[in-house]
Amino acid sequence: MKAVKRIDNDVENGKLEIKEKSIRNNMLVTVHNKSLLSGIAYCISSCSMILVNKYVLSSYNFNAGISLMLYQNFVSVVVVSILSFFGVISTEPLTLRLIKVWLPVNVIFVGMLITSMFSLKYLNVAMVTVLKNVTNVITAVGEMYIFNKHHDSRVWTALLLMILSAVSGGITDLSFHATGYTWQIINCFLTASYSLTLRRIMDTAKQVTKSGNLDEFSMVLLNNTLSLPLGLLLVLVFNEVDYLSTTPLLQLPTFWIVITLSGFLGLAISFTSMWFLHQTSATTYSLVGSLNKIPLSVAGIFLFNVPTSLDNTASIFFGLLAGVFFARAKIQEKSQSCLIIYSV
Repeated sequence: MKAVKRIDNDVENGKLEIKEKSIRNNMLVTVHNKSLLSGIAYCISSCSMILVNKYVLSSYNFNAGISLMLYQNFVSVVVVSILSFFGVISTEPLTLRLIKVWLPVNVIFVGMLITSMFSLKYLNVAMVTVLKNVTNVITAVGEMYIFNKHHDSRVWTALLLMILSAVSGGITDLSFHATGYTWQIINCFLTASYSLTLRRIMDTAKQVTKSGNLDEFSMVLLNNTLSLPLGLLLVLVFNEVDYLSTTPLLQLPTFWIVITLSGFLGLAISFTSMWFLHQTSATTYSLVGSLNKIPLSVAGIFLFNVPTSLDNTASIFFGLLAGVFFARAKIQEKSQSCLIIYSV
């Protein structure tokens, strides 16, 4: 009875409403803090991964990009397997049916990682980030022909700006390297192919799993595990074994620390991107990814003493802004399509 009277008094005095508002405000602050924290973690891990890879390939002059990719994926497999073993996360078992379905995607995945390593070896970080915008162009065209998806004029305008920035960046690049540009163009096609193929394969892959679901942790383990035998084969094909047996870098403890760190950063990108997507939305994720390229490009220029000119710097920032404009155009396109569906 006393408790009931106390609640009645709180209602009469307006205290209960104040308490409810306070709880709601605290929940909003908590969600906002988690979104901000996850976004910062994603940006830091993403930028750090590219910069560390560039440091290994250029500053150490390491000429075995496939082996570096192989070791990074091995670190990811070990960490995810340990977390799964102790019950921290749950992953789908790698059955033969699942491997057969996923293998085509994994081949593209490995090619995407390797070409990224090769291009980063010859190109500076700023130009790599600008040229990666070409992936959006290829993906948009692929969506149009494969999924019959149509884009509005703002999206196509942003895509045109990306192409112009890539061309102008290449023309004004003082450290132009044809091999690096070739690898980066191949990487753009493979990255676009990976995203387009993944959409189709994921539905099929879910049907052959025991739980009928395939979460991000399982995909990370699946991709990285299947990449190990394929990576070993490519190491033999590209004859990196001879280089690894003669290079003094493998005798340096600091080198092993750096490449192990790069493996943890690769895994961190997977975890932080999933965390950030869970706290926000895909549109916010794409916009932050575009904005993330700006400090990454600036850091790459200053950390590696990249020779540049006013024209090249302008084209780089022009390309980065085009990426932001593209992300905003995609957000507006998606919001308009949702309004049309809602009105119908």
